[in-house]
Amino acid sequence: MDGDTVSRLIYLSLLAAAVGGWALMEMRGRLGQSLRYLLIWAFIAVGLIAGYGLWRDVQRGLVGGQSTSETGMVTLPRDADGHFYADLQIEGETIHFLIDTGASSIVLSKFDARKLGIDTNALAFSGQAMTANGTVRTAQVNLHQIALGPHVDTDVPADVNDGDLDTSLLGMSYLSLYRMTLAGDEMSLSR
Repeated sequence: MDGDTVSRLIYLSLLAAAVGGWALMEMRGRLGQSLRYLLIWAFIAVGLIAGYGLWRDVQRGLVGGQSTSETGMVTLPRDADGHFYADLQIEGETIHFLIDTGASSIVLSKFDARKLGIDTNALAFSGQAMTANGTVRTAQVNLHQIALGPHVDTDVPADVNDGDLDTSLLGMSYLSLYRMTLAGDEMSLSR
């Protein structure tokens, strides 16, 4: 720690001691009641923190998620982060993808590849991909069956990313099978 950090720590400690000493002096005759109020405020604070942490999930539920029309058009709402996401069925598992028109192919995170039963330790990461975070190694795999809404495709090539990828990417090799339209906060994919 540098001198500035130490001086701030000392200042905050003295301030906390002064406020804490004043609070103890004020509560000395009714300590039990004061502790109850303190616990109530602590629970309120925890509730607010939990609510803030869950807000994105609640917001996603209110806005609605991916939907499919009778004609087979898949509609994706814009997420709170400004991106579009799609849930695809691959090998019987639901995989959550970020729609990435800058990616040339389907790119699976290691986590999602393992979820699909792919042994990532046995893959030959001989390919390379340029990303916003630099060059990463990739391994090509073949997805036997992939479905977006009612649209099912077989033997679809994909790459497994050897880097730290949080969300799998749905790139142009797959998106080019669809006509994409963007209207406001909705993206529609149809064939």
